[in-house]
Amino acid sequence: MTNGTKNTENIREGYIKVTGGKVWYKISGADKNKAPLIVLHGGPAASHYYLEPLEALSGTRPIVFYDQLGCGSSDRPTDKSLWTIEHFIEELSQIRTALGLKKVHILGHSWGTMLAIDYMLRLSPKGIVSLILSAPCLSAKMWSLDQQKYLLELPRQMQEIIFKTEKTGNFSSKEYQDAMLYYYKLHLCRLDPWPDCLNKAFNEINYEIYKYMWGPSEFTITGTLKSYDRANDLYKIKIPVLFTCGEFDEATPQAADYYHKKIPQSELFVFKGASHNHHLEKTNEYRKVVDDFLKITESE
Repeated sequence: MTNGTKNTENIREGYIKVTGGKVWYKISGADKNKAPLIVLHGGPAASHYYLEPLEALSGTRPIVFYDQLGCGSSDRPTDKSLWTIEHFIEELSQIRTALGLKKVHILGHSWGTMLAIDYMLRLSPKGIVSLILSAPCLSAKMWSLDQQKYLLELPRQMQEIIFKTEKTGNFSSKEYQDAMLYYYKLHLCRLDPWPDCLNKAFNEINYEIYKYMWGPSEFTITGTLKSYDRANDLYKIKIPVLFTCGEFDEATPQAADYYHKKIPQSELFVFKGASHNHHLEKTNEYRKVVDDFLKITESE
């Protein structure tokens, strides 16, 4: 069910009752006889804010944003039994039902790619036209190994701080936080300064969920997703898939290519000079790549 809906020209906004609370959503763009695009944000427990530039795609189709339960403008229950991939899959299904989204494309970014793939593999949902998997993490082990390689490229002093902190567990120290930010400016977003939408997403993130499901940082995985691995199940995906990543992405081009080769109807686009948030670093190019892919899948 939906409630508290607010309508303005070509924008519909409100809340949807899901298991555990209410989830905020926004649909931008009028129905132009094109399948809507549902956007799954990263984190876990980030928000839609850093993906707002994708709203420009609403010129050709409705774009559906929502903040997953526990973050952004949605309710923030503290029940850890809700902090599971099973819950977020159910939540996506409930949102589609509430909004009557029978035929859709799904775009997932980072953790959102895990959610999209597990949604497909566990529920075999009907009406999914295509997937866009940006900065994919479909094997936590592969992700961890790639981050370790990146860490070895940092200045030696920063390496020592990070490796020492991982032993002591004092992740709140200023030294560790500074080293983490240095890493993020190389592999998470290379823009200087960071755009407001990304800063807002960082300020709004629910770190309790992030730490519980993932860990203290992008490169230290200690949470419940530590053993996540769907790489060997990707052959089961039978719809068109677009993988995207940045040249310096935490989701490395090598990993994205590995996933891409597992899915027969897939393609890969690597954005030169960009990183994890390549949709912010190469906004116009990213939007064109995604829009062209959506149009091609609908013409087949």
